[in-house]
Amino acid sequence: MPYIHDTPPPSSRSPPTSISTLPSPIITKPPELSPTTLRRILHHESDALIVGAGILGTALAITLARPPHSRSVTLLEKSLKEPDRIVGELLQPGGVSALKDLGLEGCLEGIDSVRVKGYEVIYYGQGVEIRYPENAVRSQRSENAVVRIKDLRPEGRSFHHGRFIRRLREVAMREQNVSVVESTVTEVVKCQHTGQILGVQCLTNGEKDVYFGQMTVLADGYASKFRKQYISRSVVSKSRFWGLELIDTVLPKPLHGHVVLGDGAPVLLYQIGSRETRALVDVPEGLDTASTKNGGVKRHLREVVLPSLPECVRPSFERALDEGKLRSMPNSFLPPSVNRFPGMVMLGDAMNMRHPLTGGGMTVAFNDVVLLKELLSPEVVPDLGNTKLVLKQMERFHWRRKGLTSVINILAQALYSLFAANDPQLKALQLGCFRYFQCGGQCVDGPVGLLAGIIRRPLVLFYHFFSVALLSMWIVLSGSPIYKTPLTLMSGAGILYKACVVLFPFILSELKS
Repeated sequence: MPYIHDTPPPSSRSPPTSISTLPSPIITKPPELSPTTLRRILHHESDALIVGAGILGTALAITLARPPHSRSVTLLEKSLKEPDRIVGELLQPGGVSALKDLGLEGCLEGIDSVRVKGYEVIYYGQGVEIRYPENAVRSQRSENAVVRIKDLRPEGRSFHHGRFIRRLREVAMREQNVSVVESTVTEVVKCQHTGQILGVQCLTNGEKDVYFGQMTVLADGYASKFRKQYISRSVVSKSRFWGLELIDTVLPKPLHGHVVLGDGAPVLLYQIGSRETRALVDVPEGLDTASTKNGGVKRHLREVVLPSLPECVRPSFERALDEGKLRSMPNSFLPPSVNRFPGMVMLGDAMNMRHPLTGGGMTVAFNDVVLLKELLSPEVVPDLGNTKLVLKQMERFHWRRKGLTSVINILAQALYSLFAANDPQLKALQLGCFRYFQCGGQCVDGPVGLLAGIIRRPLVLFYHFFSVALLSMWIVLSGSPIYKTPLTLMSGAGILYKACVVLFPFILSELKS
């Protein structure tokens, strides 16, 4: 290692003297490396081997490396270039709170992030503001205990995904117990006798390489190459988000996310910088107006979506279309699974995904890390090589995370079904949802508290969803003449049945292990 040779600056140097009178150089010896660090660097062996330096992987690496864990961690990522994605750009208040619990709130600064106060839902040109609820209670860790703090108005943050990832990775690279390596993982390494996963094979600078960990974490994202080997459930994707970056646009409600509802699938608008606004347009599979024979997605955006947007947004949306910088990403759903493979843990989008409509993905990820920080603490799991104990803790992890993740997973899928309504019953539920928001009070605070990751009780979701269903039925009944009462009652029953069809499959998917 190089040493530091301290020399005074030119302005402070004394006149030239003979060589014999020159002061001796000051040599600072590098600190001695610990045995675990040497083992990690020289032999590629660590306590935790994490594949994927995304949101969850990087946050988990930092958390395991810091006291009280102080684990030796290797973090592998196929490319350490700043990512350029169109999702993972809005962090709900529940995610901001988890980030603070992890001591990583500083990553939100210096990246031109934007405060988010809530949402504006625009239904056929008519808007309703949905602010995050007052007097929301969050937890914060002090030196000796977990204290409860009331935030008058909690806030989320939105930003360029790549800038936020870069800041997280910079923090990880500064951790003494973490080695961040740019390497492409090709396959896992198993013990031939026990089947236990010992590490991974990879390509580093084009050369074959291997890394070992007492616990191997696969967090390689929505396009995981390992998912099919270890998870029996299939990913369901029925639509794609097509994204544009709007410059200097004027939003109807600044510092708010916007959901635009109309005849087609929903459109999301939210700031990701002081000048930039993200537009995400949901395009269902097989949509006729977006087919190749009808001019493709770009024509659909120009002729169908553009006229439905607020007038103040249209000029910048049209300019972005003319520039042609259009990208897409699948909207996927994957229910969570219990990790059952010795030596390996699969986390993040590789294990559990929901529609990004509600922006809940990063909130789930950071809260998962907060929970793992507790469940894998040295007091509970002294040795990550204790496979049976780790698997037992991962089963506890699966059920304990349900309070938050089941709410966010179910809400995301159910809201998308309503907001992308494609039949009369769903359209009635969509109108009922909007009218429910217009009632204000708990009709807003409850749903947005669930959305924000603040309210973590699935029964509250159940209550509000079926309150929307009953209101939808009342709107249909009260708007029909008396002589049509039998038909109206049948329509009302159809709305209630559709609500059950929408919600219960997602509830059942969360109850399975």
